[in-house]
Amino acid sequence: MTHSRTYPAPQLFIDGEWTNGTSGRSEPVFNPATGREIGQVPHAGWNDLDRAAAAAGAGFKVWSAMDVDARGTILVKAMQFIRERASEIARVATLEQGKHFKEALGEVMRSSGTLGYYAEEAKRAFGRVIPTSHGTRLSTIVQPVGPVAAFVPWNFPSGGPLRKLSPGLAAGCSFVIKCSEETPATACQIVKCLEDAGLPKGVVNLVFGVPPQISEQLIADPRIRMVAFTGSVPVGKLIAGQAAAVMKPTIMELGGHAPVIVCEDADPVEAARRSAFGKFVNAGQVCTSPTRFIVHESLHDRFVKSFVEAAEALSVGDGLEDGVNMGPLANPRRLEAMEELLADALAKGARLETGGKRKGNEGWFFEPTVLTDVPLEARIMQVEPFGPIAPIRRFSDLDAALAEANGTPYGLAAYGFTRDAATADRLAEGLEAGILSINHTGGSVHEAPSGGVKESGYGKEGGPEGLQSYMIVKRLSHRLN
Repeated sequence: MTHSRTYPAPQLFIDGEWTNGTSGRSEPVFNPATGREIGQVPHAGWNDLDRAAAAAGAGFKVWSAMDVDARGTILVKAMQFIRERASEIARVATLEQGKHFKEALGEVMRSSGTLGYYAEEAKRAFGRVIPTSHGTRLSTIVQPVGPVAAFVPWNFPSGGPLRKLSPGLAAGCSFVIKCSEETPATACQIVKCLEDAGLPKGVVNLVFGVPPQISEQLIADPRIRMVAFTGSVPVGKLIAGQAAAVMKPTIMELGGHAPVIVCEDADPVEAARRSAFGKFVNAGQVCTSPTRFIVHESLHDRFVKSFVEAAEALSVGDGLEDGVNMGPLANPRRLEAMEELLADALAKGARLETGGKRKGNEGWFFEPTVLTDVPLEARIMQVEPFGPIAPIRRFSDLDAALAEANGTPYGLAAYGFTRDAATADRLAEGLEAGILSINHTGGSVHEAPSGGVKESGYGKEGGPEGLQSYMIVKRLSHRLN
């Protein structure tokens, strides 16, 4: 199938208007498969952000006053528009982010479902009546927290915005959302679907620009009542500190370094096949990606053989070309990081099993890479690679494997492979992570909560908990006599 390389011009969306803003500044957008510029994204200036915050404040009054069914009807209609336009949205996402088209299309279809899920879940946002013997009637009601400043990264151009917008809008909140300047057109298309579905003006405002300037202005703005962030741990700490200074609630979905423990009774071939699939999705640029493989010594060699075979079977190339199943890295920063992490691991004694170098002389491609005998002091064992490098180590004792798995400051996702129920319980109880998968490496789903522990953040996205994150609980006390 031939896909057009035409790239739609990104714009800001403020108070129901598509605009290039007032700053007069912009920056280039690149196609990771070629490294060439494909467009320009405008930057919001101070006045644009002030207008966006004011619009979100006014939009909140309108949106939160609508009944839950009316809001839900608009969200479901937006979901339908996204699905009708899914091929075009996925094409644009591949152009600006790099992931192969089928993966981008799957992301659009899955993430659009969050709108439908929360349109229904919002109908179950109940308060309660509390029994008391003090001559009063106690009850609680839930209400939307208010206008939200949301910040999302580049690795899931459609899924990232929708993980914030879907529960927040269903709860009755309005938004100023800053999406990545590297993947702006996908976000524009998502917001366009919301606009076409009848979302009142001011309810969602989309901005791009210099990240520190935008976060500082929006978080300090008194019209913004909450902050939702997905991104790296260092930036998350900075954002959380800014929000704490003005006592605003936050959701922090930060990075991880997910361990995979392959226990003695697991099927090494199946574990390797499923692990490799999870590892190389989006070229490893996933915060929940399995990144450290800790394999029982009796299975190690068979696991490595199968993992290498899976890595070498991948077709790496332009995501809009037929037959490709792994695209480029999203930017040259990731390419440089892969080269640095690999060089460090090899210098410290790791063994290269396959891959290990840049692919081609155009774009930002890096071969699926497998390392074995990686020492713990190698940086890749302590730093999230966010790319297609898989370090594999051996273990003989499960307690030692758990200690190694928990030996980083992160705790977002973790994985385990075992055919024994008792061992699965040991993994579930022992692994320090907010998301745990046994015998597969599946990612987040909108029906269930996801979120990290330790330095991987706090708060939940997905499930009823994701809706509750955007609501406040108000206690009412009514004296009866």
